[in-house]
Amino acid sequence: MGQSDEFSGRLGLIFATIGAAIGTGNIWRFPRMVGANGGGSFLIPWLIFLFLWSIPLVIAEFALGKRSRAGTVGTFRMFTGKNYAWMGLWTAWISTAIGFYYAIVAGWCMKYFTMGATGGLAQGTDFIAEWNNFLGSAGQVILFQFLIVLISVGAIWKGAKAIEKTNVWMMSSLFVLLFLVLFLSLWMDMKDGSLDGFTFMFTVDPEYLKDPKTWINGLSQSAWSCSAGMGMAITYAVYMRKDEDTVLNAATMGLANNSISIIAGLAVLSAIFAVSTDPLSVVTGGSSAITFLALPEVFSEAPGGKTGAMIMVTMFFLALTFAALTSMISTIEMCVRNFVDHGFSRDKAVGATAIAIFILGIPSAVIAIKVDSASGVMYPEFLEVQDHIWGYGLMFSGLFIAFTIWKYGWKIWKEKVAAGEAEDGIRGYMEHGMPAFRDDFINTGDNDLWVGSWWDKIMYFGFPIMFSVLILSYFSDLIFSFDPWYSAFNPVDPKGAGIIFAFWGVVGVTFFFFNKKLTSYPLYRNVPEGADADISTLPGADDEMIFVLGEDTTDKIFDAEIVE
Repeated sequence: MGQSDEFSGRLGLIFATIGAAIGTGNIWRFPRMVGANGGGSFLIPWLIFLFLWSIPLVIAEFALGKRSRAGTVGTFRMFTGKNYAWMGLWTAWISTAIGFYYAIVAGWCMKYFTMGATGGLAQGTDFIAEWNNFLGSAGQVILFQFLIVLISVGAIWKGAKAIEKTNVWMMSSLFVLLFLVLFLSLWMDMKDGSLDGFTFMFTVDPEYLKDPKTWINGLSQSAWSCSAGMGMAITYAVYMRKDEDTVLNAATMGLANNSISIIAGLAVLSAIFAVSTDPLSVVTGGSSAITFLALPEVFSEAPGGKTGAMIMVTMFFLALTFAALTSMISTIEMCVRNFVDHGFSRDKAVGATAIAIFILGIPSAVIAIKVDSASGVMYPEFLEVQDHIWGYGLMFSGLFIAFTIWKYGWKIWKEKVAAGEAEDGIRGYMEHGMPAFRDDFINTGDNDLWVGSWWDKIMYFGFPIMFSVLILSYFSDLIFSFDPWYSAFNPVDPKGAGIIFAFWGVVGVTFFFFNKKLTSYPLYRNVPEGADADISTLPGADDEMIFVLGEDTTDKIFDAEIVE
């Protein structure tokens, strides 16, 4: 077996986790949500849920990964016991399944970067024709998908240090590029002296705040854009140094993620408001429409003539490519980490994961490429169906993470009751069970920021409520958009609820029954020298097949198999 691996310091960890959090959703979904939900009115719930959903969940993920020193499967195996390891497999699968088609989307961004750099997106271009020609060319789409996977694999092949260096370089470049695009966008917006795009983004309309949809959309944007609950932070926490802080890093990651969203939102909205007579219809016209149709047309009118337009569109799509790449890197690494934890060499794990993501992503590139009859714009229906199915599956990953906290608290409380140190009943559980995870794994003395009981209340009460609101809101809107409503449960309708439940059910049941086989394999933890990673108090502590990477396990595995 190999040896343990770790980041060189806090900077590497922060840039890696920021890279995992910042993706295309920050740059193209966020402006659409701002436009559709009253500008500055949307920012209020979005920021509130950063502190009620995203940062608390990332704190939990960092704490879980730092103690388990294993990927998602191993973390759930240790923190919830062998019977629940399938939850970690679900978390890994959901993010990997998203990676199948996300590599296609990242390839679109790279293609448009090359088009911008070669002058292919100049003023007067038929942008719909360019988009249709590209999307309809399976060979081109697959080529750029391959390049994205190849670059992502190159970034993670050598482990934590390589991931760290790649993310530091790409994220630093992304910050610079977006600031330059923002400068040019504000210059465009100031031409008429109004700065109406800037003003719209920071103007609060109280009527929107009275609408529950504004709050639900703010929650959904915060939940998806920060990668909270996706298992990415668990994976990167495996490479934390022994004295690394979980709380400040989580807060830094969340605030950096939202800062990038605001910069990107300002850049997009300012440019659109500067040149469009109906900017809100442009900005809410759909993800592909705004990114690959509207924005190149808007940026083609940048100051500086043809050169200025080329620079602006090239910088924007390069920034978008970097955002997509860093998200792909974390997606592949999460899958690789789980394979390495179960005894695979890193080279084999990286190679197998890359091949699988590439091959299983091809259907999203070539199947059901259709043309919208109203607009004449092509769209990838199969890819959109995949996003429809797996996107909301991420919420269950967050719920499972909360479950690990509840289960650990229950275990500690029951032990204290048995020892006569806590009273039985709800009062005793709230006094000794609820703060157990926070006391044992968050406020460890390494944290620069102390976490109070507010975190317990969010994870035990607030999170289930927010999860329920998101699920009920999404499916009620989806189901009642059908006429009759029960037709939404048709399992072959690509836009219905039935196909989601069918895929979730098949995957969930398969993983549940695979659980016993999964936990029969040895698990190797990545524990850097001197790290405090004791698991003796965890629900899975009695698992005799959990080892530390690098130790001689031959006799131990043999003894465990005899007992089995």
